[in-house]
Amino acid sequence: MHRFDAIRPFHDSEINEVLQKAANHPILKAMMNFSFPELKDDEWKEQLKRTHSIRDFQCNFIYQTIQKILDKSSEGLTTSGFEKLEKDESYLFISNHRDILLDTTLLNVCLYEHKLVMTASAIGDNLVKKPFLNTLAKLNRNFLVLRGLSPREMLQSSKLLSEYIGHLLFHENRSVWIAQREGRTKDGNDETNPGVLKMIGMGSDEANLMDYFKKLKIVPVSISYEYDPTDAMKMPQLMAEANNEVYIKDKNEDFMNIMSGMMGPKKRIHMQVGSILDAEIDKIGKANDNVNKQIQALAQVIDDSIIKNYQLWPTNFIAYDIKFKTNKFAHKYQEKERSLFERRMEMRIDTANEVAIQGFLAMYANPVVNKLKYYDEL
Repeated sequence: MHRFDAIRPFHDSEINEVLQKAANHPILKAMMNFSFPELKDDEWKEQLKRTHSIRDFQCNFIYQTIQKILDKSSEGLTTSGFEKLEKDESYLFISNHRDILLDTTLLNVCLYEHKLVMTASAIGDNLVKKPFLNTLAKLNRNFLVLRGLSPREMLQSSKLLSEYIGHLLFHENRSVWIAQREGRTKDGNDETNPGVLKMIGMGSDEANLMDYFKKLKIVPVSISYEYDPTDAMKMPQLMAEANNEVYIKDKNEDFMNIMSGMMGPKKRIHMQVGSILDAEIDKIGKANDNVNKQIQALAQVIDDSIIKNYQLWPTNFIAYDIKFKTNKFAHKYQEKERSLFERRMEMRIDTANEVAIQGFLAMYANPVVNKLKYYDEL
């Protein structure tokens, strides 16, 4: 299993030693003081000494941290669909992606609370360049997706990644989380990149690729935040793309996005898991034997599930009405909610810039636009 060493999280046998080395790091200290304000440093450090597995670390420390974050930055997390999943089964969760770390962490909170198998989660190595962030990611069962490679290196990396995903699901009985596309959705359009599915399919040992995808037990995941805590931080990239410019990130941009995503106000959050894609994959396999067309069809099926299960909030309907200059959804929100949304927009973006206004509105309005493709009325 050494071929996965460059991308895998820590093994349980490594956890205790890593935690002992990390115990005095200022970021870990800040996290523990935030999560356990009633404990002296020596007390939580003593608990770390008794931690010998990723599950222990997640359940006894990370879970508590997320509860504190939800208490301070949201009006609660609701869920649906988890009752359809089996207790000891592993699944491939393919999710829309709005926040760098919170999406996958919240999924694991939901899985833990429903007594289901928690995930190993894909994360871009560009997000964990700082040594301690890399350590924390591996402590939380994240595996690395290598970025910035040459085409040949990318092919080799994708093959290794697909093999590792298969290894986790079939040999470790470990569920896997992966985003439906590289990077977060910044314009509100949750679309599956067929390239992600092609990468996953590289690990296939089946004559028919759809037979392999059926074995993976794919479960689409829809996560929706009433307020995206990083909405304004996504604007510079949207502005650059609107002007056909190449967007270059600031040095600490990813870290600031992580912190804002965690602690920024979100109001309500909803996570819904769809049904396991079973009959849908059978249908794709029977309808077409062209692999590219099968991949495209599977991406569409995932999109259908994610969009249909996406929870629309008053903010989505408000943005739609403002953007399209209508009162179509006025019955979906209160006037004070609209005033709050408009005030937030004024405070967070340059409202003298029409491109910025339209980009901000589209971020919230597009989930409504996409739902209307499936339903006559919402």
